Amino acid sequence: MMSEDSCGRKCCRVMYSCNWRQPSERKRKCSCCWLSVLTAVSLLTLFWMYVCLMAFNDREDVNWKAFSILKLWVNWFMVLIVIAAVLTIYCILLLVFALVQLALKEPLDLHCLHKLFLFLGVVFIALGTTGISLQWKKEWHTVLLSLQATAPFLQMGGVGALTLVSCLVFQCFQRTRRIASKILIMVVFAGVSVAIFLSPLLIQSPCLVEEKQLPPKPALIGHRGAPMLTPENTLMSFRRSVGCHVIAFETDVQLSKDRVPYLMHDHGSHFLRRTTDVLHKFPGKDFNHSTNLTWEELQELNAGDWFLKTDPFCSVSQLSEQEKKTAGNQSVPSLLQLLDLAKTHNTSVIFDLKNDNNNDTIDTVNTILKSGIPQDLILWLPPKHRVDVREVAPGFIQVYNDVSDMDLDRGDHLNVKYSALSATEIWELRSRNVSVNLWVVNEPWLFSLLWCSGANSVTTNACSLLQDMTQPDWTMRPDRYRMIWITVDLGSLLIMVTLFILQREREAKKGFSGWNQRELSLFLPSE
Repeated sequence: MMSEDSCGRKCCRVMYSCNWRQPSERKRKCSCCWLSVLTAVSLLTLFWMYVCLMAFNDREDVNWKAFSILKLWVNWFMVLIVIAAVLTIYCILLLVFALVQLALKEPLDLHCLHKLFLFLGVVFIALGTTGISLQWKKEWHTVLLSLQATAPFLQMGGVGALTLVSCLVFQCFQRTRRIASKILIMVVFAGVSVAIFLSPLLIQSPCLVEEKQLPPKPALIGHRGAPMLTPENTLMSFRRSVGCHVIAFETDVQLSKDRVPYLMHDHGSHFLRRTTDVLHKFPGKDFNHSTNLTWEELQELNAGDWFLKTDPFCSVSQLSEQEKKTAGNQSVPSLLQLLDLAKTHNTSVIFDLKNDNNNDTIDTVNTILKSGIPQDLILWLPPKHRVDVREVAPGFIQVYNDVSDMDLDRGDHLNVKYSALSATEIWELRSRNVSVNLWVVNEPWLFSLLWCSGANSVTTNACSLLQDMTQPDWTMRPDRYRMIWITVDLGSLLIMVTLFILQREREAKKGFSGWNQRELSLFLPSE
């Protein structure tokens, strides 16, 4: 056992409080308060780290929003992840060290520098939470959706953490002399324990399913091709997605000044700036709209060099030298070039029409019809002028982005964001023979969840990653999960009861030893 002024205790004290000396009595009084603050902030950082990890699927939305404001394409979301990870690790280590201090019966005199960092951490998380609530509100649906994939494991982790912490809780209970304090400690601990032990009663996950009831694997649609490995919306990208066995190419169509449909996602004030060298090729020229440049001028732009320079998905290192050279020489493709590629590989095409006016619709439909591609390979998504398009090209498959619109037209193809439908709604649509495609799905956990939910297909940036999945990340029979849940809870409860009894006996022995010493001192002569 360490003496009060041993080297080990001093080292612990200086790491936590940056002070070699024992703290004053005044500082000791607020130590428990700061331990509570540290615990709360640590839980807050864990929550924020979880939010960031679950939102990682939609990281390009954050990067795009930042680009629209700062006009600079950087992987801003990765910066956010790094800051969140550093903050979480710092708070958790500090909390662990505080528990070590508590076990050593050292005063928890938190240094002012640590208090400052905790305050900055709370500010950072508050700003991040506010930003999501104001600018990215739909992401909270993703966080709630993720619980269907993680809640069973979070509950087991919570039981393990509760079991570890119970030893310190029982220690505080035994040392506390006030009856009211003892009651408060046990009521709070019992309430938390009951909530964690019984939380599986509220857990619902489509992955808790019998193996024979697991739906088929969703088909893949290449979102702008295979943009994680190649420059988006280029022929190289779409050719790469063919190797992923995608059933359709997803893209964005705009029309040039001379009415040639071509592939480009960005429009408005960001038109061409992110994915081409338009600022270098045409300095001073107005190109805030797709019709400001002719097809000949668009062909002069480099549409691949930006990918090698910015490395948006940290994947350039996976390319061979020949692939890097090819990527750096990509140009803006026309819709006709994509249709020829799709016709060659018998792959469908689905696209957004950025300027969904009547003239653009007519020119786009005419280009498709002249290409000679079978009409049933065209998944027509633009909602405007749908009636006119159906008359001119009755063979196009009409795809809807709203359930009510689809029901009015008696359609059978739906294309919505992955968080727009619950698992129950997806199963209901499947029972009506409606083909459900969900966008944009990049992370294996999300793909697994939608697989279990019964999605027919997903639009993805990560076709090379998802194509290799032969089964969801996890599935489990409901009865097996109940058995595991009850076993874990009972095991934890047994360990905690044992710890409580041992702690009580230890404190009783200390009390008995102290009583013996006091009794013995009555019979010893004073010096």
